[in-house]
Amino acid sequence: MAGTDPRARLRSSLEYWALVASRGAASRLRLLVYRLFGMTTGRRNRIEGGGRVRRCSQIVIGSYNAFTQGAWLWPEDAAYDGIRIRIGDRNYFNRGLMIDACGLVEIGDDNMIGPDVYIADSNHRFGSDLRPSESPMASGRVRIGNRCWIGAKAVILKDVELGDGCVVAAGAVVTRSVAPGQRVGGVPARPLG
Repeated sequence: MAGTDPRARLRSSLEYWALVASRGAASRLRLLVYRLFGMTTGRRNRIEGGGRVRRCSQIVIGSYNAFTQGAWLWPEDAAYDGIRIRIGDRNYFNRGLMIDACGLVEIGDDNMIGPDVYIADSNHRFGSDLRPSESPMASGRVRIGNRCWIGAKAVILKDVELGDGCVVAAGAVVTRSVAPGQRVGGVPARPLG
């Protein structure tokens, strides 16, 4: 019986400490470093590795949030005295999240964000006389309410507001605001029956 085998118990214990407990310690250390660089955070947040953060002083995170592997919190790389990313409490962000903020991205409480979701509050302007690398940004804002569910690989674009309790289907590209409780999907996202 595996439960009484000392080697199996040891292997199970080592596996726990190597694969689970070490992530908690690494997350606490990561959050400490972010706070030292100016990020404001509440209690008991978790940010796993594999992602990137810059301009920590432009980010405010509430309490009890979980960011799994590969989250990028990416305010514009410019001096700014305000907040560009503001996140409430008890949100879950699955792997591969990207929040790209040149203006302001606000996320409320109790949201579930699927894997590989991209949230951007700006667009590149373009013209025939400009190279894409020279194109200036047109910044705006994104606001995600409370208790929203955003499916895998969804894209939330500039000047969109997601009302409380809305659902965004996997793979949707949201270019317009969504009413509270509404379900949307598609490219571009439209109301679903």
